[in-house]
Amino acid sequence: MKVSPSSCLCPVLLCLCFLERSYGASHHGQARVISRNHNLTHSHNQTKDGETEVHHRPKRGWIWNQFFVLEEHIGPEAQYVGKLHSNSDKGDGSVRYILSGEGAGTIFIINEVTGDIHATKSLDREKKSHYVLHAQAIDINTNKPLEPESEFIIKVQDINDNAPKFPDGPFVTHVPEMSEVGTSVFQVTATDADDPTYGNSARVVYSVLHGQPYFSVDPKTGIIRTALGDMDREAKEHYAVVIQAKDMAGQVGGLSGSTTVNITLTDVNDNPPKFPQKNYQVYVSESAQVGKPVGKIKANDEDIGVNAEIKYSILNPEGANMFSIATDKDTREGIISLRKPLNYEKKRQYTLHIAAENTHLDSRFSYLGSFKDDATLKITVGDVDEPPVFSMDYYIMDVYENAKIGTEVGAVTAQDPDSKNSPVRYFIERTEEGEGYFDIEAVSGVIRTTQLLDREDTPWHNITVMATEEDNPSLLSHVPVTIQVLDINDNPPEINTEEEIIICESTRAGQVIQTITAVDKDDFANGQRFYFSFPGGIPANPNFTIKDNEDSTASIVARRRRFHRLTQELYELPVVVWDGGEPLLSSTSTLTLRVCPCQRGSRLKICQSEAFLSSAGLSTGALIAILLCVLILLAIVILFITLRRSKKEPLIISEEDIRENVVTYDDEGGGEEDTEAFDIIALRNPEAAEELKYRRDVRPEGSRPGSSCRPHRRHGAHSPSFLGTEEEMDVRDFIKQRLAEADQDTSVPPYDSLQTYAFEGQGSPAGSISSLGSAGVHSEQDYKYLDDWGPEFQKLAELYAEEVDVQSESTTKDTEEQT
Repeated sequence: MKVSPSSCLCPVLLCLCFLERSYGASHHGQARVISRNHNLTHSHNQTKDGETEVHHRPKRGWIWNQFFVLEEHIGPEAQYVGKLHSNSDKGDGSVRYILSGEGAGTIFIINEVTGDIHATKSLDREKKSHYVLHAQAIDINTNKPLEPESEFIIKVQDINDNAPKFPDGPFVTHVPEMSEVGTSVFQVTATDADDPTYGNSARVVYSVLHGQPYFSVDPKTGIIRTALGDMDREAKEHYAVVIQAKDMAGQVGGLSGSTTVNITLTDVNDNPPKFPQKNYQVYVSESAQVGKPVGKIKANDEDIGVNAEIKYSILNPEGANMFSIATDKDTREGIISLRKPLNYEKKRQYTLHIAAENTHLDSRFSYLGSFKDDATLKITVGDVDEPPVFSMDYYIMDVYENAKIGTEVGAVTAQDPDSKNSPVRYFIERTEEGEGYFDIEAVSGVIRTTQLLDREDTPWHNITVMATEEDNPSLLSHVPVTIQVLDINDNPPEINTEEEIIICESTRAGQVIQTITAVDKDDFANGQRFYFSFPGGIPANPNFTIKDNEDSTASIVARRRRFHRLTQELYELPVVVWDGGEPLLSSTSTLTLRVCPCQRGSRLKICQSEAFLSSAGLSTGALIAILLCVLILLAIVILFITLRRSKKEPLIISEEDIRENVVTYDDEGGGEEDTEAFDIIALRNPEAAEELKYRRDVRPEGSRPGSSCRPHRRHGAHSPSFLGTEEEMDVRDFIKQRLAEADQDTSVPPYDSLQTYAFEGQGSPAGSISSLGSAGVHSEQDYKYLDDWGPEFQKLAELYAEEVDVQSESTTKDTEEQT
């Protein structure tokens, strides 16, 4: 297929058409062929056999370049794009051309006979830059394709129809004031939707429309720079710079867009502080309080923020000693305060040299000079009527306790500081602690007592004395006065008698039971010294004595050994104690001593019962509760037993109710020497055994046969001759006799009766090994080592200790009798 000359009507494609034709002429008219012919070019080559070999090479049918179409076509007719032609087309209308692909039939249409292509719509390159289509030549008679389908591209050629834009504008930026020329401020970038690869439609150039001569912009990069040096923020702070972007490289006919860049000059410290005037005056009353502001001064600074911060100072020493100056952070004023009290009578005027300087300096502007300024402030002191002034800031006085009422304690002094020297009057403020104890003379200022003072009650008194001028009573001054009450010996010493003193039962003679001390409410400057003794006029105490340790303590010493709690539990011991004061005072205290079986192996003297309670951790309330519970349970048990006994039936309900009755006496005696556990007289007295004894389960019915013949005796009345006879009787014969009597007795019930006689005999040839009969034998063995065996052997140790004491007393008595 060939491109028709009409396809080169567009001036832009003239060059392409010319090259295309030249290319086709050099290929013998085949360069424009877009159909694939089956005509063959024959070439003849000989083989080795001399035969001719024929090679068939098909001719190339389609050769074309891409088509171009202008965007934004507005003409009334469809825009001509190009022409398709096949070598198979003889012009007889036997070939039909078909177009398919993007936009085929809607945007692009083709003449099926001639192959002419037209664009029916206006195209926008910014929306779609090219279209891919397919062309095919078909035989109209056979409806078969003459050539395979071929692909080609139609490109939309750009025109300058889009202006540059700043998508992020407007912009805000800042630059320090006093910046050098050429300092970079900001960079703007414009975008153009046109094709940057074709022509100058998208080639943008920047320029400043508004903002000269302060700022400039780079035409290619869009960087905004300062164009004027020494721009002062204090003169002008805000700038609105308008930047234009124009395409077509800025040529006439190009499209443009603009944006605004708001530039603010930031502050630098390029202005020193300055006082509006060089001399100032202020009036200050001499009654002004120390530390309070008395005046203010201010230096102006055109800068802002930290660059305007000012520090004030007083240069001359005279002014710096009396006054101080500080900066108010909010107002940046210099606040002048009083450092010391003013006195009109001593000095009536002060001169202050005040300096103001910036705290944040910039070395780049040091050439501008010193960032400091100074001024002079004259302060005039005003005279006022002042209250009296005491000679001291506080007073300390002392007086002895129990001093007579009206005793002079001390005096205070005050005077009028003013030149007129008005008389001063004194009085005590009656709302504090010292009210009622002291008074002051209004003219002289002498303080006297009004009551008796007790050091042990209040050792210190604090009062406040006020002074006022006689001419102006409204002016008051105060001074604190502290009065110390000195001690005299007016309290006797005392011994603490609240705690009981414990005496162990194993205490020995000469052993220290307790060390006692005394307390005295009086104050002894050289230390307390107490003396102890028993009261005079009473007999000597046989149990205890007291020993003065000569160090204000005394020891209670036992005079005998072995105290028994059961014999006497409490002892009262009166003790007299003297102090070493002047006059000499004494008191008598009664000490309570309690005897306890102390716990061995412990340094503390604690009764065993108390130790048990303390170790168990039980309080008195808990013990009472436990005892109450035990008593309640015991009462319940007794009540239960009583009820059971009351309901128990008799052993024999009727005469016909006969059963066996075995009575067992489980009584274990202490041997043949134990004559208290069981009365064996009944076994040795047949006459007492024959005494009639009625059973509790048989109702007596008159006198039994032979009862009147039996002798009757009272319990405990035995015949000596009969006892002697019965002791010689053999017990075995006695038991047989009793058995025969029981068998022959017709008055007893008809059931077996078990009677037990526990009798071991009258002695043993070997003798007794019991220690009960050896009490009279003296032993020379020392049983003191039993004290070290612990609480388990404590009772045994006490028994042997008592035996030793008895033996020693007996030996001593025998010796005295022999003497």
